[in-house]
Amino acid sequence: MVMDGAGIRIGAVANLHRIKDAARLALAVMNYTKHTMLVGEAATKFAIEMGFKEQNLSTTFSSEMFSEWKRNKCQPNFWMNVEPDPTKTCGPYRPQNYRYSSLQRNVEIINRFHHDTLGMVVVDSNGNVSAGTSTNGARFKIPGRVGDSPIPGAGAYAVEGVGGAAATGDGDVIMRFLPSFFVVEQIRLGTKPFKATRKAVNRILEHYPHFQGAVVGVNSNGTYGAACANLGSFMFSIGEHGKTRTELVACINKKNSFKKRKKTKHNIVFYKLFSYKYFYRSLHFSKHRTVSVSSCQFIDKKFQKLPS
Repeated sequence: MVMDGAGIRIGAVANLHRIKDAARLALAVMNYTKHTMLVGEAATKFAIEMGFKEQNLSTTFSSEMFSEWKRNKCQPNFWMNVEPDPTKTCGPYRPQNYRYSSLQRNVEIINRFHHDTLGMVVVDSNGNVSAGTSTNGARFKIPGRVGDSPIPGAGAYAVEGVGGAAATGDGDVIMRFLPSFFVVEQIRLGTKPFKATRKAVNRILEHYPHFQGAVVGVNSNGTYGAACANLGSFMFSIGEHGKTRTELVACINKKNSFKKRKKTKHNIVFYKLFSYKYFYRSLHFSKHRTVSVSSCQFIDKKFQKLPS
């Protein structure tokens, strides 16, 4: 999904097959159609018409991973309230009589190693804001599933002269709360990005205390903030004039609500760049690219201004 904050222009694709450059195809949807989103095989057909190359996206690694998953009786998976027992078989399934399911989601499925999501928010010197997301989706998902990344207001959102935001994590929960839209609206009302992202995360935790994910926000002046839940920590990146740096925030968890921590002076590592004009966030769930943090120790309790 890509979004141009000027004019609230959006293009998105979902359930895309055999087209590698999904973000660029989303841009084509925005620039060459009057639609917001195209999905499935029809989106692939549109891509070919726009000159994109159709290719097999399977790799040896992904094929072996799928085979191992099948040998392991399709564990884990996202099925519930079906028979035969989805924790022991691969199906096919049929519905049981509906029974209420706990808000507790399977943390063995929804964790930082089962996603690879990138979100980006860009602010130029005139306060113009754009945002974009790209993802390979949730591993072991049910075919046809669409996550939060292509959904405006969920995966990302941007408004010219106000700011932008992006989210990552358990997309099925994220799209129920539209945290990116919420953060931008909070910024519009005068809330600082740091506090706006905390509010967005805590709104989700009120209903899903085990939710895992993160939200970042930046206003049109370049002031930014980030918050996360139940991940231990969250690393995001910032770039300006071709240079990037990473920063880390400690996450809120189900035992530490915003209200309980309100009296703490500052609870995360946070740096403020007064001249910042370009910002992006990426949470890498790949095992080979994740910085592991064993505890939520606070490195600094004061805001710092980076040297110019």
